[in-house]
Amino acid sequence: QVQLVESGGGLVQAGGSLRLSCVVTGHAFSDAAMGWFRQAPGKEREFVAAISWSSSTTFYGDFLKDRFTISRDNAKNTVYLQMNSLKPEDTAVYYCAGRSSAVAASHESAVDYWGQGTQVTVTS
Repeated sequence: QVQLVESGGGLVQAGGSLRLSCVVTGHAFSDAAMGWFRQAPGKEREFVAAISWSSSTTFYGDFLKDRFTISRDNAKNTVYLQMNSLKPEDTAVYYCAGRSSAVAASHESAVDYWGQGTQVTVTS
């Protein structure tokens, strides 16, 4: 059974930073592309970032403007999302997303596994 468990969310002031983590079990993590999505209240879920199995390819949602960085540690079966210069509009539930494929993708239809989500709240 594949499980994705996020952690690291919380309450932060605008301009602050958070690092989200997602530990994956029951899946060949080192062969799988991973990603992050988010969903704000009343809005559709949107793509945040993705990373290929080898970390050679990463890409990000257009809105980020270099504020977030995705990375992974295959030895720890963990993917990270470093979020800097946070804004109130970054407030959302952040979901870890996994693929069976090694190729990173940005659309929800390509996701095979989802985490339960972690809340990030940014105050002004």
